[in-house]
Amino acid sequence: MLHPFGKLFGLGDKVEDEEEELELDPVETTKLQDEVVFMETSKIIANQYQPRSIFDEEKIQELAQTLQTHGMIQPIVVRPSDEEGIHEIIAGERRWRAAKSLDWEKVPVIIREMTDKETASVALIENLQREELTVIEEARAYEKLIEMHQLTQEALAQRLGKSQSTIANKMRLLKLPEEVHQAILNKQITERHARALIAIKDEEIQLKVLQQIVEKEWNVKQAESYIQRLMQDKEPPKKPRLKGINKDMRIAMNTIRQSLNMVSDTGIDLETDEQDLDDYYQITIKIPKKK
Repeated sequence: MLHPFGKLFGLGDKVEDEEEELELDPVETTKLQDEVVFMETSKIIANQYQPRSIFDEEKIQELAQTLQTHGMIQPIVVRPSDEEGIHEIIAGERRWRAAKSLDWEKVPVIIREMTDKETASVALIENLQREELTVIEEARAYEKLIEMHQLTQEALAQRLGKSQSTIANKMRLLKLPEEVHQAILNKQITERHARALIAIKDEEIQLKVLQQIVEKEWNVKQAESYIQRLMQDKEPPKKPRLKGINKDMRIAMNTIRQSLNMVSDTGIDLETDEQDLDDYYQITIKIPKKK
């Protein structure tokens, strides 16, 4: 049976013969794919590729109450780990945590054979589709999928049904200092606060402004106004205007500038410098090797 994400990321189950040969630890199971069996909660470990770094304890308790009333309707999906007798979660970590809080000795599971790459992809995409990740967790998930599957932002956007600009804007937040990431994860600031900080290129100043936002509990509009005033005080000299050149040259220069803006919109921090010299007009472009 083809995995739900197989068409998107080339994931698939092993052939049936391989599944039948899979030797599982004695956990009251047969060797059939997708058969629900009961496994000790102590023999299950969290997904090492879980993109969610913070679990809402209140929601875990709410889920635990549901499990206590209705039972676990949807089994946890696991795979054999490198440690004998231990299985790693592929999908369903919240259910596992809720069951542990109820001191359940066993939970229903489905055992599958999946590679690290497949496991990571399923964990990342499952959480992205739930739309419960923080913006930083979401951005890191995009970054990981791009890295694992060697995709461009545009290709990833097409496979996930999102716009390229959405993915680029989320990933741009990863360029901010770790302190800003933690502030978002701890819900001290919002995504829009963080976006406003991107305009500041000096990391030290970014952190000082972050401290102001948190301590003074500024809303987004207040933060944006402060940053705008700050940037006006430090506004760099304007690019030279194109004087004394023909129409074709002006069109060429404007086209180059528009192209550079499009590249910047993908999340790449370009550095450009324009000089109007005696015999020619010079544009210097610096493109970082690592995004």
